[in-house]
Amino acid sequence: MREETEHRPKPMVDVGGRPILWHIMKTFAHHGFNDFALCLGHRGDYIKDYFLNYRAMTGDVSICTSDIARIEYYTPAADDFRVSLLDTGLESMTGGRIKRIAHHLRDERFCVTYGDGVADVNVAALLEFHKSHGKLATVTAVHPTSRFGVLNLDGEGRVTAFAEKPQSTDWVSAGYFIFEPEVLEFLGDDDCVLEREPLERLTAEGQLYAYHHPGFFFAMDTYRDYLTLNRLFEEGNAPWVVWN
Repeated sequence: MREETEHRPKPMVDVGGRPILWHIMKTFAHHGFNDFALCLGHRGDYIKDYFLNYRAMTGDVSICTSDIARIEYYTPAADDFRVSLLDTGLESMTGGRIKRIAHHLRDERFCVTYGDGVADVNVAALLEFHKSHGKLATVTAVHPTSRFGVLNLDGEGRVTAFAEKPQSTDWVSAGYFIFEPEVLEFLGDDDCVLEREPLERLTAEGQLYAYHHPGFFFAMDTYRDYLTLNRLFEEGNAPWVVWN
């Protein structure tokens, strides 16, 4: 992703003219979740600048240069987001970042996801599933699409079947977690990796359940992924765009 991330953080790489972070937030907001805490690290200033100027950059505005306080917005606010921009360090790992914002979570249930994967997850249904099992944590599970063509071979090396980038039968984590506040007790310092000891402990204690999402999920890990997401958006074939 160096072509796109050399001067900006990965969540700010554009898809259809808007940062992929915005697309993720729009998914949550569509289902009624619009209070966001962004765990900032590398080039966090870039993300701060985007949201501090969000209203002006997404609509028509008039500014009186002799009095900076006199700003008129002609375009209604496009989104109803409450965004907390929280510095969680340059080197912190995933669990450490969440631990750093524990004071901000007000001892309430909270959602967690990554800044580079879009999906058409019904977050409201995900929450209802989480409530139904009564445990501490839920992760959204998806069947990933293989990045390679899959071959079936017989004993002589003859190809008996070929599938170009089929969907795997395995379940993998797509993020889109829901955690009870007690999960914070499973997290350590800045070097804590959420996907290692915390989730492993929650699993061992029977506290982690999986919400099966059969729909669309796509993580932007490579420049090719970036091109794919932009092509889908430009063609009007972006399954994650569930909002109007």
